[in-house]
Amino acid sequence: MTKKVTLPIRFREKFYIINFQERSLQPEKGAIFAFIDSQNLNLSVKDDIYHKGSGKLIYSGWSLDFKKFSVYLKDKYNVSKAFLFIGKKPGNEGLYRYLKRAGYQLVYKPTITSKNPNKELTTKGNVDAELVLHAMIEYDNYDRAIIVAGDGDYHCLVEYLHDNNKLEKIFIPNRYSYSSLLRGYRNYFAYVSDLRKKLEKK
Repeated sequence: MTKKVTLPIRFREKFYIINFQERSLQPEKGAIFAFIDSQNLNLSVKDDIYHKGSGKLIYSGWSLDFKKFSVYLKDKYNVSKAFLFIGKKPGNEGLYRYLKRAGYQLVYKPTITSKNPNKELTTKGNVDAELVLHAMIEYDNYDRAIIVAGDGDYHCLVEYLHDNNKLEKIFIPNRYSYSSLLRGYRNYFAYVSDLRKKLEKK
């Protein structure tokens, strides 16, 4: 027997009504899913960071080994599914195959290529809306969730998961650069940038 459940989801200062069919089957006890913003993770880890006042280098970027990260999530947190949200771009088929083999379930976002003020071609494929939506679509399939991102756009999702006792961890890609909107949930923080020895691509 199922019954209809309506959840109000706040995203970017607007409220969206999402309807679900509540399932009679409960998620596997202890099931943990990870929802990963690939661009936020990748760029935050690899970009150098300088002190705003002195200009001194305070963080030296490095390349994340996504396969090692997948294994780390499974071994450390017993993650049974890791959803990786990524822009869909022609020519990246090899990358997508690699990520799938590494254990991720890919969720694609169409990308848009345009010229920046310097007339350089840039590609945008922000995945925040897709991540929030899929976290809710999968809501009754997991016991707790890990969010891998430091973007303030995920505050609404973090707040909702916390209030419903379904937030396991927030993996901030870089401890030197993340949104102040997430600071109220510091008790859930872990930092990918602190795991260089374990996760750096060799």
